[in-house]
Amino acid sequence: MESLPDDDKKQKDVKNNEYLVTYTRHLEKRLRNIETERQLLTEEIRRLNQNIISLRNELERIKEPPLMTGTLTDILDDHKTRAIVNTSSNLNYVVSLSSMLNKEDLTPGANICLNQQTFAVVDILQPSKDPFVMSMEVLDAVPDISYKDIGGLEEQLLEVRETVEYALTKQHLFKKIGIEPPKGVLLHGPPGTGKTLIAKAIAHETNATFIRVIGSELVEKFIGEGARHVREIFQLAREKAPTILFIDELDAVAAERMDDATSGDREVQRTLMQLMAELDGFDNRGDVKIIGATNRADILDKALLRPGRFDRIIEFPLPDKQSREAIFKIYMKNLTLESNVNLKNIIELTEGATGADIKSICTEAGMFAIRNDEEIIKEDYFLKAIEKVMNKLKSNVRDVNLFI
Repeated sequence: MESLPDDDKKQKDVKNNEYLVTYTRHLEKRLRNIETERQLLTEEIRRLNQNIISLRNELERIKEPPLMTGTLTDILDDHKTRAIVNTSSNLNYVVSLSSMLNKEDLTPGANICLNQQTFAVVDILQPSKDPFVMSMEVLDAVPDISYKDIGGLEEQLLEVRETVEYALTKQHLFKKIGIEPPKGVLLHGPPGTGKTLIAKAIAHETNATFIRVIGSELVEKFIGEGARHVREIFQLAREKAPTILFIDELDAVAAERMDDATSGDREVQRTLMQLMAELDGFDNRGDVKIIGATNRADILDKALLRPGRFDRIIEFPLPDKQSREAIFKIYMKNLTLESNVNLKNIIELTEGATGADIKSICTEAGMFAIRNDEEIIKEDYFLKAIEKVMNKLKSNVRDVNLFI
């Protein structure tokens, strides 16, 4: 009976020990959780501190005065510590050059940043192209038009090939013979006679980059903008050589210069002078061939037409009977025709039509067949198409004569 108290004591001690063990484990678990929370909070504090530093830096940049843009005109010493710059307000200053600049990038013509107070050069901007010129890089794919798609222009095609294609593909023959390859060719004639078509075919057959510019796109209202576009277009052409640069509607920017010019005319003349400088300047154009096209060669400036700029001037007349037959055969080869279509009669009725008119006649004849829910094109549909297109053509000619 005396051992019972001892047993109770032992049991109580065991329970106390178990409680202590359990409580200790509980405390250890809480300690681990607290440590995990501490690490998470430490990481969050570090991230917030980084955000604070970033926001402070951004605030400091916002507080900084804006920089002026300018152009480096000339460097005054061999150590490249002073230079002449031209600011955006078109004023020239002699300024200091920051020692932190890359001296190799300090070349005349470079775009620079200037401190507003001291005008010191503090940074060099990377050269950038105008969005108008950059968009051309998307449009420089070679057109899918070959020589077999051209009819009735055998003589003109041969002359253009000699001037442009051979100059790109047979350079070794020019060197062996001892003459320089032609630089450019001017195509002139009525609208729709195949000038643009030949330019595309030449680009396709030579596998050259084809860049098309319309003359009116080079006319800008701000002083110097048109000339800058011309410089950047030729620079783009050199970068993507071999290149065929096709300038369509050349008369929009190359009309003969007059003494009584307005301010707008003088800006067009600046663009023309820049174009002439690029066509026959000191800079080597490399494998860049120029094709110009216009239907008003009579108003072009004489200085633009001299050899060395456009070495050949090729006329595109209205197609004769034989040429119209060749053009009709090209456009009819994919048409489903009735067996008794008299091609000679159609050719006789289309005197005075251009290649574009002939293409329109074939399309209209097909539309007449579709209108009647038929699968073949009858001769009668061609006659209706000729009447429709040729009457429109005669009406346009009559309106022009009345205007003149």
